[in-house]
Amino acid sequence: MKIAAVHNHRLKTLHEDREITRLGESVFESAVVSPESMATTIRALRRFHRAVQAHAVDKVRVVATSAIRDARNQQAFLAWVHSATGWRVEIISGLEEGRLIHLGVVSNEPAARGRCLLVDLGGGSCEITFSEHSAIRQIVSLPLGAVRLTREFLRHDPPTAEDIARMQVWIRRELQRAEQQIGCERVSVFATSGTAAALASAARAATKSGFKPDAKPGVRAWDRTPTAVVRKLADKLKRMSVSQRSVIRGIGPRRSEIIVAGAYVYADLLERFRLPGFRYSPMGLRDGILALMLAEGDTRTSAHHHFEEERWASVLELCRHYGIDPKRQEPVVCDATQLFDDLKSVHHLPPEYKLWLQSAAMMHSVGKFMNYQGHHRHTQYIIANSELYGFTPEQRLIVSAIARYLGKSRPAPGDRVLRYIPVEQHVSVKQTAMLLRMAVALHQNQSSAVTRFRTRVTPSKVSIMLMPGRKGVDLELWALRKEADYFREVFARDLLVSLA
Repeated sequence: MKIAAVHNHRLKTLHEDREITRLGESVFESAVVSPESMATTIRALRRFHRAVQAHAVDKVRVVATSAIRDARNQQAFLAWVHSATGWRVEIISGLEEGRLIHLGVVSNEPAARGRCLLVDLGGGSCEITFSEHSAIRQIVSLPLGAVRLTREFLRHDPPTAEDIARMQVWIRRELQRAEQQIGCERVSVFATSGTAAALASAARAATKSGFKPDAKPGVRAWDRTPTAVVRKLADKLKRMSVSQRSVIRGIGPRRSEIIVAGAYVYADLLERFRLPGFRYSPMGLRDGILALMLAEGDTRTSAHHHFEEERWASVLELCRHYGIDPKRQEPVVCDATQLFDDLKSVHHLPPEYKLWLQSAAMMHSVGKFMNYQGHHRHTQYIIANSELYGFTPEQRLIVSAIARYLGKSRPAPGDRVLRYIPVEQHVSVKQTAMLLRMAVALHQNQSSAVTRFRTRVTPSKVSIMLMPGRKGVDLELWALRKEADYFREVFARDLLVSLA
């Protein structure tokens, strides 16, 4: 946990806490989180919750990664967290995890803003991110977490030669897949998370036993943990028992159980990619989440504008991936935006719903890639399950639901689409979907000029006056009038459509 306050558009850390709970320890063997791990984690979260209340925090994000992604009983855990703390946990993908770690590092490490490779080795997965000038070029998420590998392969203490050999075959197979996607020439390497910290600390301690780092002139000796030292450490640690490893500086009793697997991942990765070593950064996922929260909330910063650009770029990329030309969708987006602004006194939607509406308007046809019949249903599935940078899982679900309820479909209580969206958001989703329905109705004839319109709002009705284009607005007039009954149901006002 990390609590920060905003001072002069920058984050100032107020409080930090950390506890290793091994939430995924049983997941990698049985695919379920054990009751004991759940209970341990809930105790830690309750302590975090007390700290959050003591600091009168305005906004909280709680994120789960690999272990909960893989757990069959994830919903039971999420329900327990919500019951104990009131918090809703977001389960983020491996790629989103990599993006947030990258954001946390580049926001705080100036040296990471050139050509950079970021490695985050957690309990269940390893995220490798290649970036250039602070922009992500490629991310790979691999099932090479230290806890996962330990539970799968290292069954003896100390591990046998056969244990190590089987594990290395798996590690090298996964790294080969990553190597094909990521170019790693002339990069600075930053490693985050506890395993990297333990290896860097143990490497420093190992100099007393004869290990010497290969520092370049002008570089502090331990700015970088050299690849050769990481390999020697891995080979040394595998011959030691858990109790022997636990007394090494930087490793400790909890990390000693999994450090061998982590050391071999780093050694094999650095050697395979022909990298000289890594620099440890204490920044990581928490810092990326805080940087993202700052960028979302502080509209006056360049970080906010950069974040908005990247988020919209991910929407456009999804359209292109499924054969939708964003330029053909822009008129729908523009009209949806105008309707949102013109009818503010009618819908009273939160400001963020403007972006959710624009995103749904841009992507509402992607389901046609799968099948024209029922394409709204396919659109919802694609949006909800795609990688959209800057959108939380809940936000993706909201956008997907807005795009789902076009044509003959209507949102109804108990719908599968609404099941995982908080109940308090259902009315807003329904109203925003209505605005999108109207924007789509304004574009029935794709070959005609863009339909212009004016709106007038009174306490009992909304009037929309269409200004005909070169080919008229007969279809648009017909389509909008068809929405009048549903408009009355959603907004409790009449919808009158006429020619200007």
